[in-house]
Amino acid sequence: MLPEPRRVEDGALVTHTPAWRPWLNIDRVIADNAGPFTGPGTNTWILDDGLGSVVLIDPGPIDDRHARKVMERVGRRELEAVLVTHTHSDHAPLANPLAREMGVPAVGHASGPGFEPDIRLLDGARLDVGTIALEVVHTPGHSDDHLCFRAGSVLFTGDHIMGGSSVMVESMGPYLASLRKLRGTGLERLHPGHGDEMEHPDDVIDWYVAHRMQRHEQIYQAIAKGAETATDIVHAVYTDVDPALHPLASRSVAAHLTLLVDEDRIALDAGRYVTAPLPR
Repeated sequence: MLPEPRRVEDGALVTHTPAWRPWLNIDRVIADNAGPFTGPGTNTWILDDGLGSVVLIDPGPIDDRHARKVMERVGRRELEAVLVTHTHSDHAPLANPLAREMGVPAVGHASGPGFEPDIRLLDGARLDVGTIALEVVHTPGHSDDHLCFRAGSVLFTGDHIMGGSSVMVESMGPYLASLRKLRGTGLERLHPGHGDEMEHPDDVIDWYVAHRMQRHEQIYQAIAKGAETATDIVHAVYTDVDPALHPLASRSVAAHLTLLVDEDRIALDAGRYVTAPLPR
């Protein structure tokens, strides 16, 4: 079972004490875009160094009411930058308009639909916002352009890890590697792009890896038992998932299939998936 998330109400101020500095103030504003693909809505995180410098992470979709709510929450503090974890439409489109309005850079890994970064970040980069030192961690898998942002022992995970559920995965091999990259690095809390804050990050990561490997074997066994297409596999394997989420499940299945082919465990024969002999 996925470890229980820690409830943080919309707008609640959370003060952490990572070893690298005395405090880090974290505020959350939830976008009004709740749904089967977004859960309760996109989390916009506001980080404050305690001395008046502020950075936003994942401003969300174009929504004037959400933009006003975020800026009201920022108030008289000095906004330094607007960051996005990835360019999906529920995370990034508001970044450029908000950054232009405030005269600050929009920051991310790559351009995408509705987003063009003024500053492009690579894995291992450091972004200083006031006295906050953010480490950039490239975590491809959910999307190729996905970043997490680390402040000491706190990680802002976007859609790499979500509160209360698994995630849609576009590239399974890189996704599993990105999860394992984070484990054992001294993290204490995860702040996701959807859902609630999570403690015990290594336990959460272990659950995510185990869940993915379980699905991986279930998909292989479904093919061994005669499932021939991605649709067949979704119906055979995702019996515990709301049918409204089957389109997302299909994308994760495609990622698993690609990895199974790469592992020489299955093959695509005339448009049908079949098991293949394991390499000797």
